[in-house]
Amino acid sequence: MKVIKITKENAEFQILNALKTNREKRNKLGFLFEGVRNINNAIKYGWKINSFLYSSEKGLSHWASDILKNSKAETHYDFSLKLLEILSNKEETSELLAIAEIPKDDFKKIAIKENPLIVIFDRPSSPGNLGTIIRACDALGVDGLVITGHAVDVYDPETISATTGSLFSLPIVRVQSQKELMEWIEEMKNKYPSLEIIGTDEKGTETIYEHDFKNPTILLAGNEKAGLSAGYKEMADTMVKIPMQGSASSLNVAVATSIILAEVNRQRFN
Repeated sequence: MKVIKITKENAEFQILNALKTNREKRNKLGFLFEGVRNINNAIKYGWKINSFLYSSEKGLSHWASDILKNSKAETHYDFSLKLLEILSNKEETSELLAIAEIPKDDFKKIAIKENPLIVIFDRPSSPGNLGTIIRACDALGVDGLVITGHAVDVYDPETISATTGSLFSLPIVRVQSQKELMEWIEEMKNKYPSLEIIGTDEKGTETIYEHDFKNPTILLAGNEKAGLSAGYKEMADTMVKIPMQGSASSLNVAVATSIILAEVNRQRFN
């Protein structure tokens, strides 16, 4: 293991700091994250951590010291406390940050259960919404999340923060378009003849309480502003809606998806 001490805003510091905002650099060098739950889950679920970042100017907790002691990372960066404060996105600077390798997008990552539940999120534009949906999928028994189209970065620090660690335990696959999904969906249909593809829309033909979610299910969630594309609506076997009262005509996509997943769980496990 190599320990690099950085006390000035040199070229190496600038590269590491750019990981917070530069998607292209993240794809090449890995993504920067922090938080006890995030780091614990990254280790627990076997993510490849390339580096840990800390400051020896500040006394480290037993938790951080043990992680550094048992680390298999190639490099540790020992920063001045001032520079670590710049790298951290938290009001109270994290004592430990990490850089992990972005895994390849492969549908084989999704370990399908006997009665699968998959979520496809098309063109998410908000890191907060994407992070919340990742968290809901993890909490509510989803086997995997597929993100399609031009979307906000899964590995953006704001997205990671919103997942509260669930990013590291939920299989996530990114694809450029709906077309890239078709072969995998056909494989799923052949394996699970009763598979249903369910779209979500405020004008759906069934409420979520009327629809039977006990069959293998792929749930489609659309872009925050545009909703589901015409292609996804055509793909759906059924369009469902959440019955609402009051003056609201629609719900935030992360809220709506969480409500629907909770109903799927109610039907399957109660």
